[in-house]
Amino acid sequence: MTTTGLGSLPGEDIREWIKVVLEAVDTPFLPELPARPYGDMVSRTVAVLTELAVDLQPAGWRLTGGTDPRASLDQRRARSLVQEDLDVLEELADGYTGPFKIQLTGPWTLATTVELPRGDKVLADHGARRDLAEALAYGVNEHAAEVRRRVPGADLIVQLDEPGLPAVLAGAVPTASGWSKHRSVDGPGAVDLLTRVIEAAAPAHTVVHCCAARPPIEVFTKAEAEGIAVDLALLTEPAWEQIAIAVEAGKTLYAGVVPTTGTIPNQEQAADPLIRKWRQLGLDPELLKRVVITPACGLAGAPSPADARTRLDLLRKTADVVAEAAEE
Repeated sequence: MTTTGLGSLPGEDIREWIKVVLEAVDTPFLPELPARPYGDMVSRTVAVLTELAVDLQPAGWRLTGGTDPRASLDQRRARSLVQEDLDVLEELADGYTGPFKIQLTGPWTLATTVELPRGDKVLADHGARRDLAEALAYGVNEHAAEVRRRVPGADLIVQLDEPGLPAVLAGAVPTASGWSKHRSVDGPGAVDLLTRVIEAAAPAHTVVHCCAARPPIEVFTKAEAEGIAVDLALLTEPAWEQIAIAVEAGKTLYAGVVPTTGTIPNQEQAADPLIRKWRQLGLDPELLKRVVITPACGLAGAPSPADARTRLDLLRKTADVVAEAAEE
């Protein structure tokens, strides 16, 4: 059994958090600290879009229509923050060998967040969202290569965050006016753009993260993601059935079992929903050994860094309980 976090953490001290994750979890990750300017997941992804110029407006990030990376001061600041974080990582992870994870926003969530030069979301323009996905694919490839250069011993995992994809598939993303919704995207279309980014991440391993009641597991598996990260407390019965199919097909489940806020459970309480559901579905206990134990979602909303650290520390204890259940 292994453990990891899903990316975001509270506070602004990147040096301290990198020290923590190198010790607290089996698969360390590059922390996202949204409390810092340009520290949120979309800004960090915009930072790797070297093929597209994007600027920051009151409503959020917007394509400028140009290709000059110097076109946006905010984009350069976002890039600078990522580079500073990688500098700290390179220093503190000197000599590290083993799995290491980075996180970026997936193409569909990015398309629902970034605006076109004329307004409205990139999602509204078929060509623009394809161009954005291709720029993201290139950026993911370059970013992953840089992380490998700075931490040569890393067996890299790229996590793509897709919280917006269920709304894209359901046709539930509002237009700029707010009076209507963007047309839904069909499954093959969703698979296509996601596949482009996942293929660009190679040779890194890939996991797609989506905290939703019915994450589109089938889209993730058809796009050849190796892992699926979910919040177990939110899942509906149909979602569990899709997860069972994916796990039996060799996909890795990143099981979000430790809540991100509220009362902190003990390890037995955290592990119980996963173990119980595994048995109800009749899944092979041996497959349970391959599950990665994670928080339910990102920990940026934790009331304090100390609280978030406690939740990370709980992951290994929970993994031990799950491992024991797999042997029964």
